[in-house]
Amino acid sequence: VSLVVNVASQCGFTDQHYQALQQLQRDLGPHHFNVLAFPCNQFGQQEPDSNKEIESFARRTYSVSFPMFSKIAVTGTGAHPAFKYLTQTSGKEPTWNFWKYLVAPDGKVVGAWDPTVSVDEIKPQITALVRKLILQKREDL
Repeated sequence: VSLVVNVASQCGFTDQHYQALQQLQRDLGPHHFNVLAFPCNQFGQQEPDSNKEIESFARRTYSVSFPMFSKIAVTGTGAHPAFKYLTQTSGKEPTWNFWKYLVAPDGKVVGAWDPTVSVDEIKPQITALVRKLILQKREDL
């Protein structure tokens, strides 16, 4: 189970989301769940730094332990293929930083939320999906 998020270091949502995302990673990861963070500078130029500086900031400031990928575009003609897929399959395109896409183990997008929806609000859906995965793996044994 993955929660794919376009992150930014200088956004009004940065503190709240990074703290909640790291707590979610601590609570549920890394065997059955991971937050996948994709820095993006498309909205308000709020992620201007280099990949190394972004990762250093997130790890130093929020003790982030989830994967941090290279800075990408998430919308428009230059959007990364992963975000093109997330947008097409969910019907929801990011319009700001900290869009969250919940992806099931089979690769299907099962939810998409804008930054005004907190991680805590969607945690029950994530937990249910992780629980389902664990039970399925147990049955497979």
